[in-house]
Amino acid sequence: MRPVRPLAAVLAALTAAALTACAPPADTRPVVVVSTNILGDVVGELIGDQARVVTLMKPNADPHSFEISAQEAATLRVADLLVSNGLGLEEGLQQHLDAAVAAEVPSFVAGDAIDVLDYRDGDAAGMPDSHFWTDPARMIDVVDALEPALAALDGVHADVLAADVADYREELRALDDEMTSAFARIPDDRRALVTNHHVFGYLSDRFDFEVVGAVIPGGTTLAAPSASDLADLVGAVEETGVPAVFAESSSPDRLVQALADEADVHVAVIELFTESLTAEDGGAPDYLTMMRVNTERIASGLTR
Repeated sequence: MRPVRPLAAVLAALTAAALTACAPPADTRPVVVVSTNILGDVVGELIGDQARVVTLMKPNADPHSFEISAQEAATLRVADLLVSNGLGLEEGLQQHLDAAVAAEVPSFVAGDAIDVLDYRDGDAAGMPDSHFWTDPARMIDVVDALEPALAALDGVHADVLAADVADYREELRALDDEMTSAFARIPDDRRALVTNHHVFGYLSDRFDFEVVGAVIPGGTTLAAPSASDLADLVGAVEETGVPAVFAESSSPDRLVQALADEADVHVAVIELFTESLTAEDGGAPDYLTMMRVNTERIASGLTR
């Protein structure tokens, strides 16, 4: 005859079983940690729900100077794959990226997948330009190189990944075509860019613009302009007659506004999204939208 279990023990066993049945299953997907939100968006479009994508850089942050929490740093060191921009962009994060690589976290550096341009002037002249994403053709190069790194993750279905990558590659090609058409409407004597930060080297190379100058002379937003930098740019604006100068949305535009005021000519100051994506309601929640908004604003600003 089986012994009778006490009622309390029976209730405890039933409660434990019920809690176990109701508990959500553990997330066994691979973890991909991405440094910047631009790359985070692209990685998410490629891998979909097959991995958990953790993007370290918050919306509207500056990729040169943003910091992460201790918990995020710990997640970075146990990731299944680390994706970063490279080329000196993540200045405030570099020590954590180096520590993860030293801990043998698999790493993909987007800057290793492209034809790199160097800054041509300012304090950063001769150093690699990290802002390759302003050229969608180079982003295609990144996507092509990233696919095998994502396919190597445990649990990722290569055929599903390949289909998603192919779809996104076509979207990037369509974006490139749209930008080519929009910029073709700008007259030759208006194809000059003045900005508050050197971000348009790749866009200029791809779509035949001249970068007249930048208020911040180096490749980082952490640099500061001198009085002579401002004076040189005033001369450049007056000489070229550009109708607009462009300010990055993640940095204050008062320096660009001061330049426009000092130039003693009518120059529009137009905000662009170049260093960071925004929140959903901020105007540039994903890479494709960001590029389309910037294209429209540049084309409109230089043909006004």
